[in-house]
Order: sequence, then C-alpha cells, then structure tokens
Amino acid sequence: MTATSAAKETRQPGLLSNERIPGRAVSLPPGTIVDTHIHVVHGNPDLKPIPVEMEQLTASPPEVKARRLRMDMEQAKVAVALAMGQREGQGEDPLGIQSSLQVAAFVPGLKVIGIADPRRVTRNHLQAVERQIERERDKIVAFKGYLGYIHFGPEDSRYVPYLKLAAKYNLPVIFHTGDTWSFKAEQKYAHPLRVDEVATNHPEVQFVIAHLGKPWFIDAAQVVWKNNNVWADLAGLYVGDEKSIDELLRQERLPDVMPGLVISDLKNALGYAGRYDRIVYGSDWPLAPMAVYRRFFEAVIPKQHHEAVFRTNAVRLFNLT
Repeated sequence: MTATSAAKETRQPGLLSNERIPGRAVSLPPGTIVDTHIHVVHGNPDLKPIPVEMEQLTASPPEVKARRLRMDMEQAKVAVALAMGQREGQGEDPLGIQSSLQVAAFVPGLKVIGIADPRRVTRNHLQAVERQIERERDKIVAFKGYLGYIHFGPEDSRYVPYLKLAAKYNLPVIFHTGDTWSFKAEQKYAHPLRVDEVATNHPEVQFVIAHLGKPWFIDAAQVVWKNNNVWADLAGLYVGDEKSIDELLRQERLPDVMPGLVISDLKNALGYAGRYDRIVYGSDWPLAPMAVYRRFFEAVIPKQHHEAVFRTNAVRLFNLT
C-alpha cells in the first residue's frame, strides 16, 4: 500500500451534522438529480454581458422565470435546484435572496443560497441575517462568498461572523473560485488554494469550492484531497448554448481542449482528488442549458460515480433529507 492510498483510507468522514432541518426535506424520484448551482436573478453589478436571451430571462417577472425553470428542470430531470442570491442584499433582505424566493414560490424543489458579504459585518446587518435564516430555514441551504467579485480572500477575518452562523445553522459555505464573469473582479482573491486556510482553521464548517477552481483544477483537487470538510462543484466549467454542447457530445470523443476548458486537466484533477464522494453537480443555469450540461458531465464522470455526484452527495451536504 502506498503512502497516498493509506492516507486516503485513514481519513475520517467530514463533520456533517445529523440535525434535521424542518421543511428542508425534499422528494427525489428515481432518475432525478440535484443541481446545486443555478441563478434566477442577474442584478449583480459589474458583470460582463451575457446572451440577450439570458438577460431577458433573468429580467423577467418571477412567474415567467419560474415557468422556464420548471420546463428546463423537467427536461433535465432535476428534482431540486439551489439558486444563488444577489450580492447587494440589504435591510431585511441581507442575504440577497428575496428575488430568488419569489421564483421559488412557483417552483417546487427550488432552494436558495444566501450571500456572505465581508463588507457587511455590522451588528445590525448580522442580526438581520440571523432573523432571515430563522424565517426561511426551510428554503436557505447555504451561504455563498463571491471571491474575486468582492476583494476579500476566504481567510479574511470579516468572514468569521458568517462562519459562526454557518456552524450554528448547519449551512455549508460555498466560495466562488477561479474564473470570473467580470472585468472588475480580481482573480488573486479567487484562487482555490486560499480555501485551504479557512477550511483548516474552521473544521466545524463544510466548504464548497465552486467551479472546481477553474482553471486551477489540480490546486482545487489538492484542497479537496487534504481537507475532510471541503467539497467542489462542477458548475460553469463550460459555457455554451445547447447546439454547441450537443455538437461536442456527438463527436466520437470529447476534444481535449475547448475555449476555456481543458478536459484532460479536469479529469486528472478529479482522479487526483479521488473524492467523488465530495464532488457535487451544478450547471450554472442559465449560462448553460440544464439537460445538455447534465449529459456533458455524464460523459466526463465515470459511470460508477454518477449516483454520488449527481444526487446523494448533494443530499448529504445540504441536509436535504
């Protein structure tokens, strides 16, 4: 037995709570999956342009967005989807989730993720955050930190109040890592290696490296491999419309290099981490169409790990049972 395999065998399970959150349990019919990373709002400042159809969709009334989301979820067999909040939450909506909750009212299975903003750590703001968590405990499943977009590293002490709330309410903390959709973002804050420090110092909290740190896949994989309380999602690794992704899937084999994605780097990182029990699926909808993005990753992830990556890992991480 090698030192590496021995280390993997001796690692203990992560510190996941067995607490049942009232109203958070969901129904997952056979064959359905959990999409852990979508967006139903687009009001964040400083973003690069997105396709007109997506812009129109995210600017639509809640019931219109909900109708399209339900249709896409049904086509992709997504039973549960987790929607990111807006960065500029204030007042009695400090987590930036109110717009997403309006859509969730029309979409069974839609849960929301609140924003952890290190620029807002006053006592009043944090008290408002806790009140909102208490009001929406059946809908809020995690915090999200927008590394890069907000110029703070995950190890910054101003995240600590949110980490304490995350531990108290059994909420994982998702950190955006890697490439950003903004010219004003600063990438140095979004490198996945920075998650190692905060994960090491806060073992009571579960952390998710969003986007597997793209393009720093191996660095992200090392942080997942080393820490029992670090996971990664696969959202937004390839942005394209249904036609372009479908054309890729029709090829005899996926090309190794595509604009913005090196498939061999991704596969090597997943193999290096060896932790398919800590990888969760996400699409980054509407930047990628749900059904064909699912098929894309079904072609990338070894079949024996599909049940874990597309379904059971997310149920365990986000306390959905």
